[in-house]
Amino acid sequence: MRVFLASRNAKKLVEMQRILAEHVDGVEVVGLDDVTHYDEPVEDQPTFEGNALLKARAGFAATGLPSIADDSGLCVSALNGMPGVLSARWSGPPKSDARNNDLLLAQLGDVPDERRDAWFECSIAFVGADGAELVEHGRMPGRIIHEPRGSGGFGYDVLFVADEHAEADLTSAELDPAEKDRISHRGQALRALAPRIAAALA
Repeated sequence: MRVFLASRNAKKLVEMQRILAEHVDGVEVVGLDDVTHYDEPVEDQPTFEGNALLKARAGFAATGLPSIADDSGLCVSALNGMPGVLSARWSGPPKSDARNNDLLLAQLGDVPDERRDAWFECSIAFVGADGAELVEHGRMPGRIIHEPRGSGGFGYDVLFVADEHAEADLTSAELDPAEKDRISHRGQALRALAPRIAAALA
C-alpha cells in the first residue's frame, strides 16, 4: 500500500513512515521526489488546517494516491503567536532552518526566560480515493532557549524545550526519535489520524 506525503523533507518522511506503519500493515510512504513533478499549491491559507488540506487535495489530484499533508509551525507567545503558519518561511526565501532560527533568536533577544513560552502546532490532513477528507491536530507546549542545542529533528527543534522535558532541559533535537514521536505535535496528530487512515484504506 503506497501513501503519498506531500513533502520533500526526508526526516519528515521517515517520521511519517515510522508512525503510520504501527497502524497500517505494509504501508510505504512516498514523497514529492518519488512521484512525477506537479505544481505544488501556494500555502496561502491563514490556518494550519487550511494549508494541510490544500496540499493533500493537490497531492491526491496529481498522483491518484491516498495523500497526506501536514502543516505545522512554531507559535511564540511573545510574538503574538508568530511565526505560526509562516514558520518555514520566517526569514524569507529560500527556506533555511538556520536563518529562521537566527532570526527568531534575534527577535527574542531581550525577552526574559519567563516570557519565552511557545508551542508547536500541527494539522495533518488525509484525502482518500473515495473523496474522504480527514483532519487531526496536535500541540506541544514548551519554551524557547537562548542558543541551538542538539543534532536531531529539524526546523526549530534545536531551540525548543517541551514542557514535558523542562526538568531535564532537553531540546526536541536532543530527544531520541521514539520519545519525540510520543510527545510531538506531529506525533499526536498522526497517531490520532493513523487509525482513521487505516480504516479508510481497508
